[in-house]
Amino acid sequence: MKKLVGLFLVLAVTVLIPAIDLAFAAGDEPGEYLDRRVVIWNLFYRLMTVGFTVGAVVSGTIIWQCWRFRESHPKAKPTPYEGTDW
Repeated sequence: MKKLVGLFLVLAVTVLIPAIDLAFAAGDEPGEYLDRRVVIWNLFYRLMTVGFTVGAVVSGTIIWQCWRFRESHPKAKPTPYEGTDW
């Protein structure tokens, strides 16, 4: 139960912090406005960078797995569940 409460607390904090940051981003003095287009494009580019990085890591891992555990690999050995008929 404590783990579930902790998980929800972490999720709530990760949602509330950016919302509060945007709410106070405009500033107190007149003339200090937030250009939303700039903020939106900045967020887009940051998320695209993260997306491409994660995609590259996942693709590289899949390629490595396929290359390492192919049937023609010299060190490939059958597991005990597959039997030893070759």
